[in-house]
Amino acid sequence: MRIITSFAVAVLLSLGTLCASAEENYESWTVLRSTFPSTGGNGIMIKGYDPVVAGDKCVTTFMAVTPDGKVYPNDIEFEAVAAQGGTLCQNGKWRAFDGGASGATAFRVFFKGGVIRGFPLDQ
Repeated sequence: MRIITSFAVAVLLSLGTLCASAEENYESWTVLRSTFPSTGGNGIMIKGYDPVVAGDKCVTTFMAVTPDGKVYPNDIEFEAVAAQGGTLCQNGKWRAFDGGASGATAFRVFFKGGVIRGFPLDQ
């Protein structure tokens, strides 16, 4: 029975190490700039994106600018969690200032050592 228990413990430890090594490296993400292409596509640019951590939230206002120059002011709020020695902002929910539109985003932000990184970004 000891051999089986030892084997099971070794397998579990190996799986734990494998999962830990597969963890995403947030510091490898692109440094965030205040202007970048929208993750939603369609040629929309995000401008004025300057998130800050406020307690258990990350927040910012921003503009979504269409290729024809229309500007849509928005704000976004993420949940902030401690991760890899920094703060990960995830599960973002945005809304238009006028209340006419809202949604969620897969975009995430990572703060560490005075550097802000975003993912996914194609800059």
